Amino acid sequence: MYGSYEERIHDLVETYYQDIYYFLYHFIGNKNDAEDITQEVFTRVLQALPRYDGRVHVKTWIFSIAKHAAIDLYRRKKFQRIFGDIWFKELPAKDGLPEEVYMEKERDRQLRDTILSLPPKYRMVVILRSIEGHSVKETAELLGISESKAKVDYHRAIKLIQQKMEERERKEGGAHVLERRRYPT
Repeated sequence: MYGSYEERIHDLVETYYQDIYYFLYHFIGNKNDAEDITQEVFTRVLQALPRYDGRVHVKTWIFSIAKHAAIDLYRRKKFQRIFGDIWFKELPAKDGLPEEVYMEKERDRQLRDTILSLPPKYRMVVILRSIEGHSVKETAELLGISESKAKVDYHRAIKLIQQKMEERERKEGGAHVLERRRYPT
C-alpha cells in the first residue's frame, strides 16, 4: 500500500493536514495556534506511527490525536478566550443598510461567543456537525465516541446554545440568531 516510511508520512500529511488544520482552526480560532497545533499533531503522528495497529481508520486515529492536542491547548488556556474574531467560513457578502450588516455581524459574534462558552466535548461536536458538515457517523468516528453519544452531545449542545442565546436576548433584546441559522440534526 505504501512505499517507504517517509512516503507514508508524506501521504498522511498530504491527505489529512488541511482537514486537521481546519478542525483545529475552528476549535482554537487563531490561525497561528492552529498551524502550531497541526504541526504538533503530525509530529505526534510521526512518533506514534510505528505503534499504529490499524484497528481504526487512519483518519479517525489522526483526528483523535488532534482532539487530544486541542483539549491540551484548551486546558493550558482555560481562562483565556481561545477563539479569534473569525468563526464561520467566508460568508457571502450581503447587500443592505449598514445597520443590517452590523446586526448580522453582531449576531454571528454572539453565536460564536456562545459556542465558545460550551464545554469542549460539545464544542467539538458542534464544529464537526454544524461547521464542518460531518454526518453523525463521521463525527462519532472522528471523536472516538458512539453515534448515540454524538447525537446526544450535539442535541445537548444545541439546547445549551439556544438557552444561552435566549437568555442573552432577554437581557439585550433583539432578534434571535438561531431563527436564521439551521443546524443539521
